[in-house]
Amino acid sequence: MDIPLYPIHAPAPPPDWAVHQRHLFRRMNEAGAFFVRRYTREDGTLVWRDAWPGMDGSDDGYESFFNFPLFYALGGAEEIHHLSRYEWDAVTRQFTAYGQVHNEFDAYYDWMHHGESNLYLYYFGLADPTVEKDRDRALRFAGLYMDEDPDAPNYDPERRLIRSPITGSKGPRFENTAEDWCTHRAVLDNYPPPFDDLPDVPGPKCQWTDDRIFGEILARMNERMMRGDIPLNLTATSLMAHAYLTTGEEKHRQWVLDYIEAWMERTRKNGGIVPDNVGPNGEIGELMGGDWWGGYYGWRWPHGFNHLLEPILIAASNALLLTGDPGWLDFPRTQMDRIHEQGRKESGRWVVPHRHGSEGWYDYRPMNPTPAIHLWALTHDDADRERVERIRAGQPWNTVEDQRSKGEYNHAAPWYAFVRGEFPEYPREILGFTYREMIRRLDAIRHDDGDPAEWDVHHWQDLNPVCAEALVQLTLGAPNTIYHGGLLHAPLRHFDAEGRRPGLPEGVSALVERVEKERVTLVLANTDPLNEKRVTVQAGAFGEHEFTDALLSPTLDPIESQNLGGEIPATQPQTVSARYLEIRLGPNAVTRATLGLKRYAHTPSYVRPWDG
Repeated sequence: MDIPLYPIHAPAPPPDWAVHQRHLFRRMNEAGAFFVRRYTREDGTLVWRDAWPGMDGSDDGYESFFNFPLFYALGGAEEIHHLSRYEWDAVTRQFTAYGQVHNEFDAYYDWMHHGESNLYLYYFGLADPTVEKDRDRALRFAGLYMDEDPDAPNYDPERRLIRSPITGSKGPRFENTAEDWCTHRAVLDNYPPPFDDLPDVPGPKCQWTDDRIFGEILARMNERMMRGDIPLNLTATSLMAHAYLTTGEEKHRQWVLDYIEAWMERTRKNGGIVPDNVGPNGEIGELMGGDWWGGYYGWRWPHGFNHLLEPILIAASNALLLTGDPGWLDFPRTQMDRIHEQGRKESGRWVVPHRHGSEGWYDYRPMNPTPAIHLWALTHDDADRERVERIRAGQPWNTVEDQRSKGEYNHAAPWYAFVRGEFPEYPREILGFTYREMIRRLDAIRHDDGDPAEWDVHHWQDLNPVCAEALVQLTLGAPNTIYHGGLLHAPLRHFDAEGRRPGLPEGVSALVERVEKERVTLVLANTDPLNEKRVTVQAGAFGEHEFTDALLSPTLDPIESQNLGGEIPATQPQTVSARYLEIRLGPNAVTRATLGLKRYAHTPSYVRPWDG
């Protein structure tokens, strides 16, 4: 394959952000290995208890290491890649012994938790798509939802519905037991009641740890919630898209389109608002007394709007990736717009309802900007930018908050301000935050002297020092992956052309300064003063885009560049018309590349530049 080549030789002192980025890569490589040594046995299993009941937990085991292959794909060490695969296999063995995993896939759980654990699997495709057992898993796991596994009839192809909110390698779960929920009852004490007809439970919270109340909840769940489809199951489209990116088989692509279209039809039938429950015969409200709200992970319980919008956005993003048709994004757009229309002004801010029940809309609060930012990052259309700005409502978004949450962090709002040219200090601040957070976690690990038998199942994911959000944003020019099961959508991706591996070569830093609909501005810096580096830049995380033209120049001005013996910066873009280009950076060379971009011009896949 002929890849356009751009040599850059002008030496220059590396920018501060470039030095800090390389330092973060080096120290995070060491921190990840330290984390694994501290918390796993020789066979890779987690140092923990001998038994773990219920259906919950395997997702948390996988989540403890889920971003290791992503970090490697960005430029992390080969050791991290090796550890990521070793730990996947170890967690699978351990939670199979506990009873949560069957045939390498969660036996039965909902798709918020399937989505979290399967991020690990999707990142393997970015790390190395040639591993045969990964290809086998992609096909087997997709088959669980294509009516191809007689032991797991999760999908009804005639009605285009997933048969239960709880599904997996043992098929749909139509009836829950008390043991299924035994590890989660104390957590759910902090949530509102799942039903409005529980006797003597007025809210605002519901005591699942009260055996009487729990018995009432379980009976109603099995009667109303456990048969039929819910919007959360749209997250399964990522599993199918992953299979398509791995194999290119049309049936996986078509499944994604058929399934999202089924939910779009149900939404149109419901007057434009997505219903949160569909019965086994495909009827809205079939087991809910005709109510379009009240389902599992629905409008009432446990989280409301955000966990309805998220799977819709994930599915629409996957459909866009597999077809190149931005019309699929109208599904999440209309849901954002309809909820915005239901809003009202309180204390000078526009707040929107996040829940719906027998009393109508309630739980008014500001809309989370992150889904709208993800939507805009896919298209860079003015209308999608306006959706972000109406949520922003004039806020500056020019600080990096020291926030912490399960898994990765969420600094989508200040990143958006940065690539819009409004927050130039963001690279320095997000790298500083990430380094501080890594140090905080390492310090917590060093002082973690408790009894492993008493640890919560989330213990390790709260301590994993590999934090990739900043590296995704800065090097790829995209918000981080939607944590509950999205794929990585980004305008660019980098490969080490000489080492033939994913990610930035050792010593090279990258910063996407600006992202527009038809243009991306990328700075590459070789911090190595002795050796040339070769970087292959790919248009799109899955090669789905195309570079139309490229204008590359040293980041120095023309006079300073000539004084250092470098090139005179180019003034006119050169035609590229390819999905890859190679930039050769001489020792300490720095370049700013302005790259024309034609979005969704190619069939996406995990194929690497040298695979042909």
